Amino acid sequence: MDDPHDRPRQRTPRDPRPRDPQQGPPDYPVFRARPRFLDRLDPGPAVRSGEPGPAPDGPRRGLPGLPGRRRRGGRRLSPGRIAWRLLLAAVAWVALSVVLFVVSATIHGGGVDDGANAVLGGGGVPPFGATNVLVLGSDKRSADTKEPGGSTSGPSRADSIVLMRFGGGKAARLSIPRDTVVDIPGAGRQKINAAYAIGGAGKMAETIESFLGIEVNHVIEVSFENFPELIDAMGGVVYRGGCVVSRINGGFRNGGYTLRLRAGKTTIDGKQALALARTRKNDCNPKESDLTRASRQQKITQAMRSRVLSPTGFVRLPWIAWKAPSALVTDMSGPTLMGFAAATVAGGSPPTRILKPTGAETLPDGGAGLVVNDEAKRRAVERFLGG
Repeated sequence: MDDPHDRPRQRTPRDPRPRDPQQGPPDYPVFRARPRFLDRLDPGPAVRSGEPGPAPDGPRRGLPGLPGRRRRGGRRLSPGRIAWRLLLAAVAWVALSVVLFVVSATIHGGGVDDGANAVLGGGGVPPFGATNVLVLGSDKRSADTKEPGGSTSGPSRADSIVLMRFGGGKAARLSIPRDTVVDIPGAGRQKINAAYAIGGAGKMAETIESFLGIEVNHVIEVSFENFPELIDAMGGVVYRGGCVVSRINGGFRNGGYTLRLRAGKTTIDGKQALALARTRKNDCNPKESDLTRASRQQKITQAMRSRVLSPTGFVRLPWIAWKAPSALVTDMSGPTLMGFAAATVAGGSPPTRILKPTGAETLPDGGAGLVVNDEAKRRAVERFLGG
């Protein structure tokens, strides 16, 4: 008796002829592939009616060696769609930076003395209207300095004095040498940097308004403690200049900082930038004056702007936005400071202008100072206000 399992299996041959669609539905089940997401949104007239759609006119794109198989991942993005998505990402990145800047300014804002608030005011709304801002840096020593004659207590004098005018299509900077002799309201004739020691930012703003006739709308005091962190958040800045060897607060041996920069193009970090801005005596060129120092300070400001506008600065923009307000003490609110920062970046790089002295004067205490005659002041003020 034959075992049925030993018998060869018989297969029913398929009809090689193509099926006529008019013969009705096939005898075997037909499974339809689940449509993709975009096909669900617009499946086409044939699919909507429940009927099989027409065959495509040409061969379907697929993986190499597998005709008719679609490439996993959907349709390719066109260059225009890629550019649009990159633009949206860039806008979101900038928006995040703006939010971080305003929040940081709200947290770290304030700190300007009441005398300054009484003097300041007016001006346009940056970046739409021109605004005059007085930027100050003090000569305060570090607590552990061993510099001979260096004091960490008592009032400090203004180490750098810069007037900035930005917004409303204006862009101007004017550095005032710290040894310029002026009449300080209520304190007599002294060097202008003494005004800060006498009455803080308010007295300095009042003195400049009396000396130059320029209304000071806002004031910014640079925090030497946090300024290096801002430069480091930028990834450093690119400085171009001559050789500099200087000792700040007595140099390393006395608890200060020793700066050594070669001539040419150099990327400097936060501590180097701060030391460069404060350098008065340069061993590479002992003939340098306070005017050279003021010029270096404006170069650092321009280098910071260039870094913010560079690809590196764009990548680091949220970190820069968060650190910037903590490096400043100002009377401006977060939105106002943000507007002024935007006006500064958009205003370009105005030429370096310094209130150059026209003579010298010996003070009652025996010290020597610089004087500026009325004609030189008038020309400097006209150029500054003209932007």
